[in-house]
Amino acid sequence: MKRIAIFLAVTFALTWAYEFGVVYPASSGALTGIPPVATQFITGAAMFFPAIGVLVTRLVTGEGFKNSAIKPRGFKKPLPWFLVAWFGPPALVCAGAAVYFLAFPHDFDPSMSLMLTAVQQQAEAAGGVQVPADMLRSMLLAQLPFAIFLAPALNILTTFGEEWGWRGYLVPKMSTKLRIVPTLLVTGVIWGLWHAPLTAIGHNYGTDYLGWPVTGILAMCGFCIVMGIFLTYVTVRTGSCLAAAIGHGALNGFVSAAVLFSATGGNPFVGPLSTGIVGGSAFIVVAAFMLWDLHRREKAGTLDMPKAGLPDDATRDDHTRETKGSSS
Repeated sequence: MKRIAIFLAVTFALTWAYEFGVVYPASSGALTGIPPVATQFITGAAMFFPAIGVLVTRLVTGEGFKNSAIKPRGFKKPLPWFLVAWFGPPALVCAGAAVYFLAFPHDFDPSMSLMLTAVQQQAEAAGGVQVPADMLRSMLLAQLPFAIFLAPALNILTTFGEEWGWRGYLVPKMSTKLRIVPTLLVTGVIWGLWHAPLTAIGHNYGTDYLGWPVTGILAMCGFCIVMGIFLTYVTVRTGSCLAAAIGHGALNGFVSAAVLFSATGGNPFVGPLSTGIVGGSAFIVVAAFMLWDLHRREKAGTLDMPKAGLPDDATRDDHTRETKGSSS
């Protein structure tokens, strides 16, 4: 548990200090002269801290970088699961949105009027020209294929920063202490709490809801449990946290697509966004199946969880001496 504790302490300390000291002032306007795009980059930079936590932990404890859970197990067998990681999140976002709009048909607006109005207002505020509604609608729709096919690759750097920490280190380490179901529940809650400062300032759930910010933080923990199961599953099937980074990037790039067709903007706790219980229903169903399959494999002794680093009491020097001794 020592390495898990060090990883979590470093990751949370760096992330929360950065978010309270930099992201909060930038988002609230306390740091003047920062354009919205720069604020997005400032916020996104926090995704690198879990990877830094892995680096610090491996160096401080003498663990080295054996078993980094990055290299896939071959090519042919993992390939279908990399494709699931790439295209699965957009498909599940669409499926969950379809369930939401079937349940709340009054909120479905194929003309995208709410989004068109919002974009036009932003353009006018920035001194831009008025764009015809049909042209603007076509431009927004044209972004969807790019989000599906390019977002995972474009987001890979930042999402790897998170996933090498969560699915490439914490989950495999925790799975040596707990069975797979409690591992994924505990690590999902940890991941959700890691987001807490951003959730408190309105990311994902806003601030105008009953029980702010606790309700939003609890909802984020639930969402992270579901997404953590999906991302762990593709990591297990490929042997590489790169699959999780791809899946994470695919979700980040496409998750807002459903709100384009909402007449009201929806409710982040309900839908059509996947953060809601209805909008996220497809993810919940798939995650439940994946969790069952991981549990089944564990009981059968066939769960091939990637290894992260060395056992608790071993160091890189111990491993080197053991290797030399066995070869002499």
